[in-house]
Amino acid sequence: MRSVPVADPGDLLARLPRRSPVYWTRNGDGFAAWGEAARLEVSGPDRFEVATRWWRDIVAGLDVEDLVGVPGTGPVAFASFTFDEGPGRSVVTVPSVVVGRRDGAAWVTSFDGALPDVTVEPVQPVGRVRWADGELSADRYEAAVAAAVARIRGRELDKVVLARDLLAVAEEDLDVRALLAPLARRYPSCWTFAVDGLVGATPELLVRRTDDHVVSRVLAGTIERGADAVTDARHASELWSSPKDRAEHEMAVRSVADSLGPFCADLVVPRAPEIVRLANVQHLQTDVTGRLNNGETALELAAALHPTAAVCGTPTGAARSMIRELEKVDRGRYAGPVGWVDGRGDGAFGIALRCAEVAGPQVRLFAGAGIVAGSVPQAELAETQQKLVAMRDALEGTG
Repeated sequence: MRSVPVADPGDLLARLPRRSPVYWTRNGDGFAAWGEAARLEVSGPDRFEVATRWWRDIVAGLDVEDLVGVPGTGPVAFASFTFDEGPGRSVVTVPSVVVGRRDGAAWVTSFDGALPDVTVEPVQPVGRVRWADGELSADRYEAAVAAAVARIRGRELDKVVLARDLLAVAEEDLDVRALLAPLARRYPSCWTFAVDGLVGATPELLVRRTDDHVVSRVLAGTIERGADAVTDARHASELWSSPKDRAEHEMAVRSVADSLGPFCADLVVPRAPEIVRLANVQHLQTDVTGRLNNGETALELAAALHPTAAVCGTPTGAARSMIRELEKVDRGRYAGPVGWVDGRGDGAFGIALRCAEVAGPQVRLFAGAGIVAGSVPQAELAETQQKLVAMRDALEGTG
């Protein structure tokens, strides 16, 4: 396997063939990859440990010539894990060709170091889409939220994240590149991804590891964008001053800090969050940073952090049980770690949010909201509807 420097490849998405596309970009940098040199499908509570051992064995068996030497060169695995530890399919794939760009450097990684002559078919538009309720309708979602609020006020737990799904069916098998283009264009500061049919643009970085430096970006607390600058600023102020949203955010930050703490020296946890604005919503955001003690890989750190309070709740065990009881939605790989790890252990994993699972012509969209004692069912439903906008727009060609 060789990684060699190349001239700037331009739009990475334009390099991506329709068959088995793998994609990970933010602000134009990242990877476009295809082919499959190796693949692992795994399930169960030990899925991360199995994947870690498998990747370690793969790397040990490769003869690597890396002429670039930055994170993401050499062998790279892309992974998408299920949210739950029960039955379900987590996937780790090693593409046979990776085109990458990072901080002005561009490269190709392949088994001969050359960029093969690949025919990139024109992107097939999505076309007409039929919509249907998923496993949890809007009415049933509000009922689930109301039940969760009552039990939180009864002190069973502090927070639970409840998700709902939405189904879309196209007239023919979907070209996932048709979703990636509008997502990358409209949400450039998010991590746009495609791994084995899971497609999305997540604003939440579960963990990034570069040498011994680690960062985890926490997003919890949401409000819609305003129609003009004045309204937008007022919404931001409401979010910042909301006791409900600040409490939810603090729980999420604390869960990340508690999980990263054993691995890190010099862990830095800011005292107050920032406001981050996306195209359709605003969030409270905190970056937790640290330096590794023992060189754990990005994959091992993702395993230690999952699930955070931002996608599960607090305490974790009680929240997981309540999700299974009230949500009744098979999340699949929604809200699970998605990202990449290289042969040195560097890598980045986001949380699979603002995403959909694509299977032929069928697309399953997901969105969730954090439920605390002050939650109002109608408001939480509205939050999920706002979060579904990214994928809905992409499917309907309005993103």
